[in-house]
Amino acid sequence: MLERLNQALEYIERCLDQEIDVAELARIATTSEYHLRRMFSALAGTPLSEYVRRRRLTVAGAEVLAGRESLLEIAVRYGYGSGEAFARAFRAMHGVGPGEARRTGAALVSQPRLTFRLTVEGSSSMRYRVAERPDFNVVGLRARVPLVHAGPNQAIIDFVRGIDPQVLERLGKLSDQEPQGVVAVCDDLDPSRAEGTELDYYQGVITSSAAPDGTVSLPVPAGTWAVFTTSGPAPQAIQELWRDVFTQWFPSNPYRSRPGPEILRVQLSPGGAEADAELWLPVEREQD
Repeated sequence: MLERLNQALEYIERCLDQEIDVAELARIATTSEYHLRRMFSALAGTPLSEYVRRRRLTVAGAEVLAGRESLLEIAVRYGYGSGEAFARAFRAMHGVGPGEARRTGAALVSQPRLTFRLTVEGSSSMRYRVAERPDFNVVGLRARVPLVHAGPNQAIIDFVRGIDPQVLERLGKLSDQEPQGVVAVCDDLDPSRAEGTELDYYQGVITSSAAPDGTVSLPVPAGTWAVFTTSGPAPQAIQELWRDVFTQWFPSNPYRSRPGPEILRVQLSPGGAEADAELWLPVEREQD
């Protein structure tokens, strides 16, 4: 998988002065566009679109300093419809406008080319299983919240604290299949998974029942799920599990992510410092 991702990175370098065809990138990586974006964001720590933008502005910056072509010619080559749009993007990355950079020979910011390599750390194995599930409903309460990669998500904390405990108790009685009990569900995430993008967050249960008054329902079709478990400090262990699934498990197994909700069941220790967690991710087998 990593070798194919590196081939996709080579394609990006050849096409920095053209429109990047994400479908072609996915074909080179022999995976889906959805999984490619997910994998890239997890491995690189930045969305695919942001990496491409920064690589373009890095190469464009070198051409600005070289002074062989006009600023407008460089802007058009790298996909900007006007000199003004190019100048705004250039300044946002480099901290100086292209005209001033050319006049003064200013130091510019560089986005290095990426190469993915597999690094083996630790000696413990990731605990997982693969399950086939019929269709089901997520029934509960929903909020639109920002994505936070590290540390507590205050929007989620405030949302959960505002839920009447009796409502959660009634919801818990509707749970009739795995994962049992009240769970957290994330859906409708931005494909880039960039920090600060928004998602639908549900506090609810997995059930075959309809949604009671005052709650919402998210129908989930039948499919394959990978189920991962972890224990450790909260929320670090859970966030690290999410990271490790995409940086270690997917590159080493014949599965890729598919669109669908991500389900997390958490049992906190008394005081909330430690957590046992079970993460359900929708997956499909990679094509041979």
